Amino acid sequence: MSVLPRRVTSFPNSYILADIEPRSASEAPTHPEVPAVRPSAYFKWQPGIAWCLAVCMTPIVLPITAILVLLVRLTSPGPGLYRQLRVGKNGKLFWIYKIRTMYCDAEKETGPVWTAENDPRITPVGRILRRFHLDELPQLLNVLKGEMTLIGPRPERPEFAQVLARAIPGYLQRCAVLPGITGLAQINLPPDTDLDSVRRKLVLDLEYIERGNIWLDARIFLCTALKLVGLPGLKIARWLGLTRTPRIPHWMRSGTTPEANMPKTYTDAVSHSLSKPHNGHRHAFSTQWTPVRKPR
Repeated sequence: MSVLPRRVTSFPNSYILADIEPRSASEAPTHPEVPAVRPSAYFKWQPGIAWCLAVCMTPIVLPITAILVLLVRLTSPGPGLYRQLRVGKNGKLFWIYKIRTMYCDAEKETGPVWTAENDPRITPVGRILRRFHLDELPQLLNVLKGEMTLIGPRPERPEFAQVLARAIPGYLQRCAVLPGITGLAQINLPPDTDLDSVRRKLVLDLEYIERGNIWLDARIFLCTALKLVGLPGLKIARWLGLTRTPRIPHWMRSGTTPEANMPKTYTDAVSHSLSKPHNGHRHAFSTQWTPVRKPR
């Protein structure tokens, strides 16, 4: 049986969330130049609204999820659902639930890495699920458990959060509210591939935390729902007034962490191994890999 620690305790000293109870993560010590982020009063009752919506959505989402899980199991070996450790509000760790979109043991050789464009670890069915974000549907369970909400900053893996907290001042201020299934950053920006992509999302996460309101949530929810049915997300976001072009402030670049410790994409993690054997054979995915990157 897996045992979860109550709090993240391996962040750098200035970000140890276990030492700031009963205060919130937004009050954690920050870099001197980092402006303090004060969450909107809306977040006092936003989780309650999200919970009620999740209850109403469950009868619709549950059969869809069951069909998708069965499809995943029929098209690739392994379970249809999986769970992954994530960092939640105030640094509390929890298990997030997702539909499996990669082959089993996808991180066996590389460890935790960001997903790359045309990542060969993703199954054919998984590629479709990721395109429409259908793999996130089981996270309604996390909303019902009070670990997440519908709209908010996406929860990060603790392996990445430890490094990003050192590299980007103010990063942990995004933990001041419950993480969400979707958010302002997700409808505007593609998945993370480097530090600057994380910084841009952080800009939007902090904007959302400070200016969150029911009208903003309604528009983000509608944009996400329309994207699920195949409509172009960025065009819908523009129509709803949600388009943002985040500029990275100078204080987000003042963190320090060794380059070797930075999170990597799958491309970077295996590029050094494609030309040499591993245990007598080439990397399991090397023959399928095509390093192509295109805009979202």
